[in-house]
Amino acid sequence: MAGVFLCVEPMNAKPLNLSTKSRASLFRSQTSVLDGRAAKQYSNSVRLQPKSIITPTKAGSLKYGGRYKGQFLNMAKSAARKNGVPEDLFLRLIQQESGWNSRAKSHKGALGLAQLMPATARQLRVNPRIPRENLEGGARYLRQQYDRFKSWRLALAAYNAGPHAVIKYGGVPPYRETKNYVRKIWGS
Repeated sequence: MAGVFLCVEPMNAKPLNLSTKSRASLFRSQTSVLDGRAAKQYSNSVRLQPKSIITPTKAGSLKYGGRYKGQFLNMAKSAARKNGVPEDLFLRLIQQESGWNSRAKSHKGALGLAQLMPATARQLRVNPRIPRENLEGGARYLRQQYDRFKSWRLALAAYNAGPHAVIKYGGVPPYRETKNYVRKIWGS
């Protein structure tokens, strides 16, 4: 069987005159496509997955700088210590999740200070409407995600978007909300 070869020669091909900003944007979009394809191709490969994700020490070392000094602060610190979660990290999570409003309810149905979904609260056997239990459940759930992903950054992503999204994308999911959430709490 004879093969057909097509040879295309550029006719009057001229280089693109792109600004530095446009080139950077084009490069980012092209590499993100390649990164996404590679991640998808190797997502189920156990052998090719890193044993752990190394996170920079500067990020995640932010001190809690919130102004809240009310009754739930010591409860949150205690829940963090009890579950082996860095206190400042957990305090920033609570600030981001509910702004320290124990009656907070998200449009998706998450409840309380740590914004626990009802199904997650049931799984953790806590009442999300009781502040102490809500904080305990939030700290325990964050620790479970850390134990699973071996990274506080990925644990935060799983807390926000769910562990299946972190697994699916092999890291922080490309959701704007989740990327901003991780950046605000983790610092990167």
